[in-house]
Order: sequence, then structure tokens, then C-alpha cells
Amino acid sequence: MTDRTERTPDILGVVARLPAGWGVIYRHFGAHDREEIASTLSQLAARRGLCLLIAADPDLALKVGADGVHWPARLLPGRSGRARFGLETASAHNAQERRSAVRAGVDAVIISPVFDSDSPSAGTPIGLPRFRSIARSLPVPAYGLGGIDETNAARLTSLTGDAIAGFAAVSSIHENWKV
Repeated sequence: MTDRTERTPDILGVVARLPAGWGVIYRHFGAHDREEIASTLSQLAARRGLCLLIAADPDLALKVGADGVHWPARLLPGRSGRARFGLETASAHNAQERRSAVRAGVDAVIISPVFDSDSPSAGTPIGLPRFRSIARSLPVPAYGLGGIDETNAARLTSLTGDAIAGFAAVSSIHENWKV
């Protein structure tokens, strides 16, 4: 997941190093060069075998040929434009947001925070046992977010169960993490 702050200083460099099969959620809300960066990311993702989702902007997702849309919980529409996109995800920080995401028909939910996080919006971490329980209760795959780094990503991905799809990260995917 990208961020307009110093948490993702070189998004193109990071994306250029991601392994095939990984995904990118482009979240640079309000950036003056948003369309240009999204277009470049779309081309890079296509060349590298990555999935690209544009956060909360279905028009931009369509324009640049992204794979879909990611909805922050506060912006999740009642029923998203599923006919237009191959993939839609939503963030969820509590039970009500998880229910709303499922009702909206998203393909996956990003649950946060799992671990302690430096994100300004992060709340109290839920920990791995609670994440596992929540993921198993959902009818769609769940990804963990919040405080995920090179050390604890393996602990999260080692959890068993079809509902646990993997993890998402913002600031920890950088030059020093061997992805």
C-alpha cells in the first residue's frame, strides 16, 4: 500500500522490486501527479505480473487499466461497481466495517492493525490470534495490515486457514526488505 508521506518515498522503485503475484494499492489521495503515477504503476504492474488497485477512485482505475479498486472503510459505497472490476478490496478496523465490506460484495478485506504500527490512523493492535479468528469468520479472504515488517510477516503468513490470504504493508516494504 502506498502513502503520500515519507512512509513510501520511492513507490516506483519499490514496485519495480516486488515479486510477480504481489499487489499494489495506490493511495496517493489528492496528489497533483496522481494520474501520471497511476498510469506508470499500471504499466509497471502489467510488465511485472503484479495486481494494481487504485484506492477509492474507480474512474482513475478504469482510465489506467488497473485490476480494481480498494475502498477505505470510510469511503466504501453501499454496493461497489463489481461489474467493472476484476477485484475490489476494503479496509476494516472493526466489526461494523467488516460487515459493511462483506455487504458491499468486496473480494477481500484488509484488517488492521494486526501489530503495533507507526501509522497515524492505527488503533490498538488486535494480535495474531484475534486476526486469525476474524479472518476465519469472514466469507472472503482477509489480509493483515499494521506493523507488518520483515520479521513478523512470516508469523502472519504461517497461520493456517484458507481465509487468511496474506499481508499488506506500507512503510516496511523498502530497500532493506528482501522481497
